[in-house]
Amino acid sequence: MNKIALVTGATSGIGQATARILAKNNYKIILCGRRKDRLEELKNELSEFTEAYTLSFDVRDKKAVFESIDSLPEAFSKIDVLINNAGNAHGLDSIQNGDLEDWDAMIDINVKGLLYVSKAIIPKMIEQKSGHIINIGSIAGKEVYPNGNVYCASKHAVDALNQAMRMDLNPYGIRVGAIHPGMVETEFSEVRFKGDIERAANVYKGIEALQPEDIADIIHFVVSRPYHVNIADLIVYPTAQASATILKRNN
Repeated sequence: MNKIALVTGATSGIGQATARILAKNNYKIILCGRRKDRLEELKNELSEFTEAYTLSFDVRDKKAVFESIDSLPEAFSKIDVLINNAGNAHGLDSIQNGDLEDWDAMIDINVKGLLYVSKAIIPKMIEQKSGHIINIGSIAGKEVYPNGNVYCASKHAVDALNQAMRMDLNPYGIRVGAIHPGMVETEFSEVRFKGDIERAANVYKGIEALQPEDIADIIHFVVSRPYHVNIADLIVYPTAQASATILKRNN
């Protein structure tokens, strides 16, 4: 029987790439995201390899999260793998100049959204006494950098929650681990800089950044280990990056 993976933030970037690689490796996929058209497009693409089901909701919306996951048909109800990928960065301002709406968006999506989705799925995993939760963190969860304040705080929270989940779910045989990427070339910077494409492009200038497929490949490796192996915490940088602020750019 094919395992079932639920992927949040599946409409682009790491989530989309992860859905693709898992689909090609015999997982049935539950695609979650806000942009319904993109979800349907991806579902059609993946139909060549596997069965897929779409759930369109915003992880910030507690009611929508629980109603959507409760609505899953029987064929998709036994979730073996949860990829908590949905996340965002808004703005790059000092703490004194920070935008309150940006702060709310980061806390609501990166922390509360991850908690809501996990809370909706964990009881099913406890009941079946198996499951694997992968939390997508960031190097911002391991170090703080100038003007990163609330984004870094939200990803430090993901790091803490990942450790706490692993402890709390240990009695039920549920695997929990986090992957913390450095610079990945996705829509991330466009969102952070609110559609300023030129500013977003400059983030990756002169750098061979990680690609979403690089992280997806690692996620597949992690979930495909023998069940007695749990990769608990993994930091991934592009070779050109040594820390959040140390980068070797080609001139």
